[in-house]
Amino acid sequence: MSKDTIADILTSIRNADMNGKIRVRIACTKISENIVKILLREGFIENTRKHKERNKEFLVVTLQQSLQYIGNRKGRSRKIFNMKQVSRPSLRIYSNYQEIPRVLGGMGIVILSTSRGIMTDREARLQKIGGEILCYIW
Repeated sequence: MSKDTIADILTSIRNADMNGKIRVRIACTKISENIVKILLREGFIENTRKHKERNKEFLVVTLQQSLQYIGNRKGRSRKIFNMKQVSRPSLRIYSNYQEIPRVLGGMGIVILSTSRGIMTDREARLQKIGGEILCYIW
């Protein structure tokens, strides 16, 4: 794990999704908990739970699955989603509520860190607050 926890979260979920894994373990921090709650609320992941192992807490994230029928065979397919980190430790990107970008015309979400906590772009626009743009998810 590096010092950039947001990059670690996004990379872990992206790698597990590309490799067809069902579950992924993420180090439990306040930022990771809030980001995972947003992903759960928006329907990008299926479930999450805390797991404690040797005095360290982890979040076990269950990724989204769907059944797909191909001909006569029934198989599992994955709802693949893309993530892009915007703000980095070396280059912070801030935006006011009027200039928050829309991902795929509103189909995706932007996760922001505001003075009132970590939230999506829709919530920030409703509360008329801006902040640091953490990542895009679509």
